[in-house]
Amino acid sequence: MSPTSRSHVLLWTDSPTAYLDAIQAAGLADRVAIDTLPRKEKPSAEQLARTEAMMAGAVPAGLLPAMPRLRWAQAMSAGVDNWLALPDLPPGLTLTCARGTHTESMPENIIGALFHVAKPYALAAENQKQSRWVHTVAEPLTGKTLGILGLGVIGQEVARIAVALGMHVIGTKRRPSRIPNVAEVLPPEATDEVLSQSDFVLLLLPATPDTENFIDAKRLAKMKASAWLLNFGRGQIVNDADLMAATKEKRIAGALLDVFRQEPLPSNHPFWTAEGIVVLPHIGGPHPQRDRFVARLFVENLRRFLEGEPLKEVVDRSAGY
Repeated sequence: MSPTSRSHVLLWTDSPTAYLDAIQAAGLADRVAIDTLPRKEKPSAEQLARTEAMMAGAVPAGLLPAMPRLRWAQAMSAGVDNWLALPDLPPGLTLTCARGTHTESMPENIIGALFHVAKPYALAAENQKQSRWVHTVAEPLTGKTLGILGLGVIGQEVARIAVALGMHVIGTKRRPSRIPNVAEVLPPEATDEVLSQSDFVLLLLPATPDTENFIDAKRLAKMKASAWLLNFGRGQIVNDADLMAATKEKRIAGALLDVFRQEPLPSNHPFWTAEGIVVLPHIGGPHPQRDRFVARLFVENLRRFLEGEPLKEVVDRSAGY
C-alpha cells in the first residue's frame, strides 16, 4: 500500500506508545499514516485537513468542523458528556467511547469502597496515630443488599464479586434483562424500589440530561437511614446540597464520592469537611496499564474502520452514552 493511500490517524495523547505498539502488533502499521500530538499542542492545519480517524481525551469547540475528512473519533474514556456538549459536534461523525476498559480497576476499587465504609480500618488507622486501642465491631457485608443504579459492564462485574461475598444484588438498567448474579433487574422508573431495599446504593449512571441531579432530596428520602451512597458514575448525578443535608441530619449513614461536578474538587468545597462524606480523588477508573486496555479497543475499532465494519462501543447520542 502506498503512503498516499493510507488512512490518516491522529493520536492526540501524551502517551501514544501503547497505541503505536498495538497498531504494529495488529499488523495495521502499513495501512495507516499516524500523527501523534501531545495534549497541550493543537493540530496543525495540515493535520486538520488530512485526519480521517482520531483518538483523544477531549476536544475544544471549533476543532471538529475544521476536520473535513474526519469520519470517526475514539474517546479515551467511557463517559462522553464533554464530547456531546460540543455545540458543533458534526452529526455525521461516528463517536466511540472506551466503555468496558475499566473492568479491572473500577470493580476492585468499588469493592474496596464497600469495605472502607463497612469496616473500621480507617478508624483504627486514626487511633493508631494516638496509640489508642479502641475495640470496634466490623459491619458484615454478607447478607446485605447492594443496589446498583446503572447495570452496565462495570456494574455486572461488581455484582459478581459482591455475590461471592454473600451480598444480595438488585439494580436498574435502561433495558432490563436477566443478568447473572443480580436477583432483580428493574427499569429506571423503579429506582425508588431499589433505594428503599438497599443497604448500599452504588451509582454508575452516565451524565445525561435525564440524570442531572438524579439523586435529590426526594430520592435520598427513599433510602434507609443506615444506608450508604457510593458514587462512581458522574458528579452531576447527585444534588450536592441535598446530599450534605441528608448526611448532616443522618437521614442516610453517609456517602463515599469518587466523582464531582468540578475536578479537582476545590479546596473550599464543603464536601471536604461535611459530616458523613468521604472524598476520593477520582481513583475508581485509573490503572497503571490503562492505555494498554484502551489501545486494545482502539486497535480493534481501527481494524473495523479500515475494513468498513461496524465499530464497537458506538455512542448513542440520544441516550447520551
